[in-house]
Amino acid sequence: MTAATKAPVTGRHRKARLSTRDRVTVALMILIPTAVAATLVWVPAMATIVMSFFDWDGFSPFSEAKFVGTRWYTEAATIYPAFWPAIQHNVIWLLVLFGIATPIGLLLAVLLDREASHTKFYQTSLYLPVVLSMALIGFIWQLMFSRDQGLLNALLGTTIDWYGDPNINLWSALIATSWRHVGYVMLLYLAGLKGVDVALKEAARIDGASEVQTFFRVVFPVMFPINVVVLVITFIDSLRAFDLVWVINRGRNGLELLATEVTRNIVGEAQRIGFGSALATIMLVISTVFIIIYLRIVMKEDR
Repeated sequence: MTAATKAPVTGRHRKARLSTRDRVTVALMILIPTAVAATLVWVPAMATIVMSFFDWDGFSPFSEAKFVGTRWYTEAATIYPAFWPAIQHNVIWLLVLFGIATPIGLLLAVLLDREASHTKFYQTSLYLPVVLSMALIGFIWQLMFSRDQGLLNALLGTTIDWYGDPNINLWSALIATSWRHVGYVMLLYLAGLKGVDVALKEAARIDGASEVQTFFRVVFPVMFPINVVVLVITFIDSLRAFDLVWVINRGRNGLELLATEVTRNIVGEAQRIGFGSALATIMLVISTVFIIIYLRIVMKEDR
């Protein structure tokens, strides 16, 4: 058979084959992140759920732990005095971040998106708190809220204990955490506004829509994925709030939160591993509900 009579090999009949090196690389790229996530996230989460049904001191072998069923969950809801205040404070935390801090961040993003003078300076200034830890933010605001040497009392001529008074310390902590949350939300919405097609805004103007109408009827609905991300992040941040209140007073005296109660029961003097695990499981379940809602919305958008 001559070369002229051989059937041509077209690209359609060629099969892409990965080399052994490529297969190993792909396998490692999948297995390593999966192993890390399983080791640091899923295994501890499953262990927490299991331990919430046992009475274990954390020192003896787990095989000697006593199975108590749902006892810790019942005690948390009925006789643990800090449980319902912690739930209430977490709800207030969520409402303030979502109802006040998030709209302020959105407003700042809209203003900065107009690219007025000194926009870069304002962006940097407003985003600066985001790169700081919540513990450091707590110390910074201590300079504002200190009863004896705080800036706020010096300006008002008062001696209010903003962090120590159980009637107002929650609101003081919310001011501090909102300072950081506003910058984070501003950055997310600013990125979303940059991705909105200018033609949509022009079409709305041609139709006679004002700037406010254009934003709420055209721009804001287009940023639906950003809105979902902001909602989920706000909820999770309100649920896992810990650093700031722990720095202030370890989550006592009006600053009880679920995260601080988990820490106090697991690593505190009481060492109630099972009870603390039950509280952590409650947090996990609540978080999972919103994460599932978020994933369903994202997958629906992808389709």
